[in-house]
Amino acid sequence: MRNKIFTCALLLAVLLAGPAYAEVLAGPGIAVADVEGGKLQGYIRNGIYTYHGVQYAQAEPFMPPVKVPAWEGVKPALMYGPMSPQGTSRAEDMFPSHWYWPYWPPRSYEQDNNCQNLNIWTPGLDGKKRPVMVWLHGGGFMAGSAMAEDVYDGENLSRTGDVVVVSVNHRLNVLGFLDLSAYGEEYRYSGNVGLMDIVAALEWVKANIATFGGDPDNVTLFGQSGGGAKILTLMATPAAKGLFHKAIEESGAVELMGITLPGKTAARRVAELTLQNLGLKDPSGLKSVAYPELIRAADRAMELTIKEGYAIFSWSPVKDGDYIPADPVEGGFPEQAKDIPLMIGSTLNEWISVPLFAEMERTQTDNKNYWDDSRVWQELRAKYGDKADAIASAFLKAYPYKNRADVLYIDTWLRSRAKKTMNIKSDQKGAPVYAYVFTWETPIMGGYAMAYHCSELPFVFNNIALSETATGGGKDAQALADVVSRAWVDFARTGNPGWEAYTRDNGATMLFDNDSIITYHHDDELMKLLLPDYEY
Repeated sequence: MRNKIFTCALLLAVLLAGPAYAEVLAGPGIAVADVEGGKLQGYIRNGIYTYHGVQYAQAEPFMPPVKVPAWEGVKPALMYGPMSPQGTSRAEDMFPSHWYWPYWPPRSYEQDNNCQNLNIWTPGLDGKKRPVMVWLHGGGFMAGSAMAEDVYDGENLSRTGDVVVVSVNHRLNVLGFLDLSAYGEEYRYSGNVGLMDIVAALEWVKANIATFGGDPDNVTLFGQSGGGAKILTLMATPAAKGLFHKAIEESGAVELMGITLPGKTAARRVAELTLQNLGLKDPSGLKSVAYPELIRAADRAMELTIKEGYAIFSWSPVKDGDYIPADPVEGGFPEQAKDIPLMIGSTLNEWISVPLFAEMERTQTDNKNYWDDSRVWQELRAKYGDKADAIASAFLKAYPYKNRADVLYIDTWLRSRAKKTMNIKSDQKGAPVYAYVFTWETPIMGGYAMAYHCSELPFVFNNIALSETATGGGKDAQALADVVSRAWVDFARTGNPGWEAYTRDNGATMLFDNDSIITYHHDDELMKLLLPDYEY
């Protein structure tokens, strides 16, 4: 049955490929790779060898991952594997459908605790030592998957960059980060098993990626939002030392989820309340609780723990003094991160413009691109009061190619945390730091969405053709995608994306737009006005 489904999927891919038509090769002896444990069979699409749902580990609930037993014969790697169970099966359960524009529609898959699988795209099984780019998806440590969005597809990035692309699924939320360590030694690592999954995936990559034409000694992690927070955490996780060599963190530096992490006291309180909500005295009965009931009880426990004032933000790894000895960033990056080059940045608007999605019928014409000067100043003074003139002036100094009204929607939360993280990494006086801000605004629907959270992803993966509703497609978007994806690939290949490294002294930052430019301390004055008390 699975083979029939895959055959239909391949036919559909060909039909949807448009006038150029995709060339897909699949069959006996095609794209067969030798890995630890046995043989895997993938397929070739437009010259890129592709493998889906490759199992890198397996695990019992709340337990660390273990290796997969060896198998006989050839195991198909033709279909995406299961994703981690999460509070809802599809993103549209969390947001009204009209919020999607200009987001691309999400995709959903089977859910299972045994979601330890990865996907691979490579130009060839030819023994070359290509850079390896490992993608860690967003959704915090709570939701998402390696294949949740069309733009996560690694085929085009692999082809245009001549790199091996890997994307990873791992356990999330209560299954990945419920700290039951107070209930016995067997649960010692339960609060971090989701992160342990990622480490197991990186161990699998180190052992097997040469088969796929990749260099195990040149592995770059890149991730956005929660994926970026995962990368910062891995830079401070001793078990991950030596498993990757460069890091790209996109819009993911947050206190209590990347910059810092909750400690055992807060994490154990969540576990205690979860058991109380389920009427259990100890964790032994958890395995028999259906996931929907478990996540409801655990999410209520998380909410109450936050209300009680514990230092916890949401589901995340636990700073337990053991598997994760200390905060990843606050207080200084650990010694193991010193030699890891870091590229870090955010988008200009991030979450600030996202509420406009809910009123698309109005905001596609009633937005800052349509307002006259009188309306702009009315909005500026309503938001910034007597600081409106100074803030507008500082914004235009920082972004002279933007309009005054754009300052109404500028992100400060993730931008300030990115600046703090790059400063602390630069202070370490080790491998270089490279800074960027993605400021390109989508023209779709009157441009109301601007440079929103996730808007750089089609450009990073060079997947403009898979995201026309988000980018509008066309020559300008594709030209920028070529620039952005090339920078990510160059960084993965050499550790330098093509512009000057950042330091506290120079403030060197790349601004990605139709005309990308390098700037120096471009928004220091602006951020001081907007967040006068934040310490970088």
